[in-house]
Amino acid sequence: MYGKIRGNVCTFVYTMHYMGIEKDIQQENFRSIYQKLSINLIFSNNWITEKIKLVLQEEDITHQQYNILRILRGSKKPLSTLQIRERMLDKMSDTSRIVERLVKKDLVEKKVCDTDKRLVDVRISQNGLDVLKRLDEKNGELDAILDNLSPNEAAQLSDLLDKMRERI
Repeated sequence: MYGKIRGNVCTFVYTMHYMGIEKDIQQENFRSIYQKLSINLIFSNNWITEKIKLVLQEEDITHQQYNILRILRGSKKPLSTLQIRERMLDKMSDTSRIVERLVKKDLVEKKVCDTDKRLVDVRISQNGLDVLKRLDEKNGELDAILDNLSPNEAAQLSDLLDKMRERI
């Protein structure tokens, strides 16, 4: 790959047959390599989210619900919705609404906190644990989404993403 700069537009030419994000979104020119990266991150996030949705839809749960179930399973004690939100991948999620949907599906249980009556404790139910157990059996499918990367490449990409967020 090499880049050409015309004015303030960078054009990147790949010597490989697959042009990546350029081909996926049918755009060849980017303002900068950082704009290209930002667009690629957004596109890739949406791509992987759709792949994960296909696995989760078999259990009729969303990726936010899956995230909450995993958080609750990993906790040794019940958590408040605020504690759940702090641990969620998507901090903008309406945790209370998602928890209510999980209650209706009998995947979590809620009760008033013993020490602070203003708070609600949420814990995973046996049905929720059963759903996670079935999904755990599909971890290979989830990992296969990214298995075109070697373990070293996956670790490197993860480290680079961590480095990118350090500045924020």
